[in-house]
Amino acid sequence: MSEKEKQPTKKQGGEGPSKKVAKHKAAESALNILRGDANLNLPMTEPITKDVSKKPTNQTQGNPIGSLQELAVQKGWRLPEYFVSQESGPPHKREFTMSCRVESFVETGSGTSKKVAKKIAADKLFAKLQSIPTDNINISLKKPIGNNPGCTWDTLKNSSGEKINLLKRSPLSIPNTDYVKMLTEVAEEQEIRVSYMDIEELSVNGQYQCLAELSTNPITVCHGTGLSCGNAHNDAAHNALQYLKIMAGKK
Repeated sequence: MSEKEKQPTKKQGGEGPSKKVAKHKAAESALNILRGDANLNLPMTEPITKDVSKKPTNQTQGNPIGSLQELAVQKGWRLPEYFVSQESGPPHKREFTMSCRVESFVETGSGTSKKVAKKIAADKLFAKLQSIPTDNINISLKKPIGNNPGCTWDTLKNSSGEKINLLKRSPLSIPNTDYVKMLTEVAEEQEIRVSYMDIEELSVNGQYQCLAELSTNPITVCHGTGLSCGNAHNDAAHNALQYLKIMAGKK
């Protein structure tokens, strides 16, 4: 038996004009003994306000970009791709929107710098991929990106299609133009699939946001904003048409 175990149990009494006062003094005296005896291994009497055993819910808070890249390597996917979707605001207070894509999955992030926006986009996509069952991810990745996955910029430049050549001559500046319809016609002719994804967060100006994804090779993703979801789609389609016009007209 150790010397500590041989020691008698410490008791502390209290005196006072009433039982209540005596109990209070006894409790206070006992507490003072516990505070001064560092060798006593007794449970804490104060409530614990923080459960340190719980892990933080956001595991990618430190380095989401690295975590997303590691996940892609483990799954055998293509590495994440990042690109600027939008820049807004005055020069002294710029707002950047970055898009992050892994295979057919896309997420966006906004911030006061490209680095911050990129980190937010990677964090959101990493969380999204972790929340989707692996079987569902594998099935979606096996789906063809579009009817014509081989639609490259070279094929667009060399195309004799009526719609794509009309696009090359169009100023794309006529007010109230239905750019969604126009993009659909060009896409059908060139066998490109177009899909729109609404973004839950409003822009810094309080407008709706969406992304238009075109199944070109490489994939084209364009950002759009508007006072409504429909206007955001039309803006994204307009930006996509401008991009197609530039790429198809390159020599």
